[in-house]
Amino acid sequence: MKGAALCMAVAAAASLGACGGVAADTAGRAVQVTHGMYLDPSMSPDGARMVVVALVDGREQLAVMNTDGSSVIMLTNDAYDHEDPSWSPDGRSIAFMSKEDDGEVIYVMDADGANRRALTPAAQRNIHPTWSPDSTEILYCSNDDLAPPAKNDANIYAVDVASGAIRMLISGGVNTYANMSPDGSMIAFRRMVEEANSEVWLANADGSGAHNLTAHPAFDGWPSWSPDGRWIAFASDRDGNQQVHVMRADGTDVRRVAETPGRGTAPQFSRDGANIFFPVCTRAGCEIYRAPAPTGDEG
Repeated sequence: MKGAALCMAVAAAASLGACGGVAADTAGRAVQVTHGMYLDPSMSPDGARMVVVALVDGREQLAVMNTDGSSVIMLTNDAYDHEDPSWSPDGRSIAFMSKEDDGEVIYVMDADGANRRALTPAAQRNIHPTWSPDSTEILYCSNDDLAPPAKNDANIYAVDVASGAIRMLISGGVNTYANMSPDGSMIAFRRMVEEANSEVWLANADGSGAHNLTAHPAFDGWPSWSPDGRWIAFASDRDGNQQVHVMRADGTDVRRVAETPGRGTAPQFSRDGANIFFPVCTRAGCEIYRAPAPTGDEG
């Protein structure tokens, strides 16, 4: 769950974290992009815009804006919360989760907000949609927060956008935040290995061969691929407060992206791979930041 209630809760916790610690492997300074309660960016294929969650009158709505935070256009404006927007690689569609009638349903709509349709049953609670590289399938997971603070088992699925056919990819334990590599061969995802320990895992595209990439006692998660498939961005509290990091696709060469004034999660690479966009939550709320991606071969 990543909604407004969670944003406020983690914002309070973030201001009490170790935000003033020494940043290891910091590549650059994070710059605040938005001003007005936004989170969870997903980039358009041309790299010029992003779809985001916007808090409007206490509801989570979806909006599109330029990557500098300008020219905001609302895509939804109704009585429901909408989360986890994901722009398709072909640029035509946006997937998201909608909390209609207290459910959590994966939807897809045109990039301008038209032609909204459900892809998962209303009787299920599913979250975190992301696209396959060819834009034919959407990966998602079942909700792992049915009885918080305890975590329940969660599986990762793929739904065919055209036919609606659903297949299970990864099961056994708490598995969330699935992201397929740009070449379609691998899936990075988050798996809980202990009550307070989350790791970034990697599996083949069919869910086989799952193995732990981060293998660290900290809480690691929210993996996202660089456009060239060489790097994975993720968030970790290994330095005190939750901050955005990158690592090579084999789990080596972990680097902090930047030190931010709050809790940074859910990173997304810009389409040229030069920057990473991510939400940061403080007591004042949640906003989207940008920082240079420390993904060169230096150091």
